[in-house]
Amino acid sequence: MSLLDIRGLSINYSTRKSVIRAVNDVDLSIGESKTVGLVGETGAGKTTTALGILRLVPSPPGRIAKGEVLFNGKNLLDMSANEMRKIRGNEISMIFQDPMTALNPILRVGDQIAEVIYLHGGCSKAEATQRSLMMLETVGIQSSRAVEYPHQFSGGMKQRVVIAMALACNPKLLIADEPTTALDVTIQAQVLEMMNDLKKKFGTSMLLITHDLGIVAEICDDVAIMYAGEIVEYGELKQVFLKTAHPYTIGLFGSIPDLDNEVERLKPIPGLMPDPGNLPEGCKFSERCAYADDVCTSAAQELEEVEPGHFARCHRALAGSIKT
Repeated sequence: MSLLDIRGLSINYSTRKSVIRAVNDVDLSIGESKTVGLVGETGAGKTTTALGILRLVPSPPGRIAKGEVLFNGKNLLDMSANEMRKIRGNEISMIFQDPMTALNPILRVGDQIAEVIYLHGGCSKAEATQRSLMMLETVGIQSSRAVEYPHQFSGGMKQRVVIAMALACNPKLLIADEPTTALDVTIQAQVLEMMNDLKKKFGTSMLLITHDLGIVAEICDDVAIMYAGEIVEYGELKQVFLKTAHPYTIGLFGSIPDLDNEVERLKPIPGLMPDPGNLPEGCKFSERCAYADDVCTSAAQELEEVEPGHFARCHRALAGSIKT
């Protein structure tokens, strides 16, 4: 059973000169206690999709043009602002990309966690404070540091505080927007291990937004590859990693260093992502694709099943003519 179903979600940003089509007809499902990795280049629309789920797209200039976001069968896009406030932080929480901007610099970290618990947990302020100390211990920070301010913590410790805030009310869904981008490799590994352990402990579903396919391989059950506001490939982890179907996904894997083979140069994907204010009519990846033909440039590609549970937005993949 799916906890979250995104159906045909489209999000635009309007400027004086054009309409930026940031997210285009996105379909995505997250099952209970499952982790879905959302992968793509900067500007692909990953964070905008996450903000759309929580209805945090800044308006203006942003606008959810169409679609449905079904959470436990209820469309979040039809809810009132007051109903959404009860959902955010309580049933759906988000770990933002930069922990420093997610924390209030003039409030003690313990008070910030306690505020989330008090607002959503239905408890007294004293109980909220006590639970905030327990959450700090849960993420590996001594409870005695609850009286300190964000500037007194390292980057990795700040991220742990943000994770404690996100998990404080035991949400059903956790959205993690590149939670380890600003951290060094050692701290990255510690934070990811901790998130995985906490996910198992609380039975939380997760949408993990990242550039790093290595991170996806470690903790995700399913993978969605995003390009120019569209999901171009989707499936179980093994399907996407071992039976890669879309040329863009092949390019992402080709850009990763291989420890088993010595090569002088990696194989970067040529060119740049198209302007979201002037997207091509056909396949959005056609200008950078080695397999592109007349069909690709003239007609939009649909997300079709290449094997049970494995989807790709490429007619060549459907015909089996893509070589990995």
